[in-house]
Amino acid sequence: MAIKVRIPTPLQKLTQEKPEVELHASSIEHLIQELEHAYPGMKARICDESGNVRRFINIFLNEEDIRFLSREKTALKDGDEVSILPAIAGG
Repeated sequence: MAIKVRIPTPLQKLTQEKPEVELHASSIEHLIQELEHAYPGMKARICDESGNVRRFINIFLNEEDIRFLSREKTALKDGDEVSILPAIAGG
């Protein structure tokens, strides 16, 4: 079993238009590395120069915001679902 990752529309061009991908990873940090390995360019869109998730990117683990868990260090297990969502702003 693997981690199911939901990819937002703006990043689907990196995943050959796939709205979901499955990867094996032990943490959010490891998942981002695996996304970059499988889909080059993904990490630069999700993380800043320091390797931290960008402020305008929200990542949810099983519908819970990782900012309220252990951020990038949040542990993953088989069958988890991760959603990557860009923040929406307007006026």
